[in-house]
Amino acid sequence: MADPKATYSTRVSGILRPRHTVLDGDGKELGVLDVRRNRLGLIVSGTRKPAKGEVLEFRRDPGILRAQFSVWTDAREWLGSSIRPGTLRRTVEMCTGGTAMRLVPTLGFSRGWRIVGPRSGRIAELRYGWFSGGAKMAVYRKLDFELLLFSYFIGGLALWESALPTSLEAVDRGMTAATGRR
Repeated sequence: MADPKATYSTRVSGILRPRHTVLDGDGKELGVLDVRRNRLGLIVSGTRKPAKGEVLEFRRDPGILRAQFSVWTDAREWLGSSIRPGTLRRTVEMCTGGTAMRLVPTLGFSRGWRIVGPRSGRIAELRYGWFSGGAKMAVYRKLDFELLLFSYFIGGLALWESALPTSLEAVDRGMTAATGRR
């Protein structure tokens, strides 16, 4: 397995209004992600407040599908969106304008997600603890930090769905994309 180019971790505090502190590989704090719920308990948005840089807003888009969110900067610039194509599928399609990526469960029995590119294969991996709220994030290919946090936010919405191994269909598509064979 290739060594990651960058690693990050998160610490979570709070239950009803979770606060995710994002740390780099050296343990330096990079910012905070606050998650907001509506009165029914459904996660409706999140705000990333970095130590320095732009504030990001993760907002639920109108629709009934889970994982239908978009990410915006303070200057109202759209950075990406996600949609789950079906209620029974465990993959989440992510679009950033020029690049399409998928969020698929990790291989094996663990709580986590892989970010897979159409041609490059695995871009990053997010691994959550079984009973802790924190996560370890490893980046293997070029990926904007904002999109890594967006994937972390989306992946956190359906953590227990990622515990079972990925379907063969998702693994096969990720492998053919990585090797270039059909």
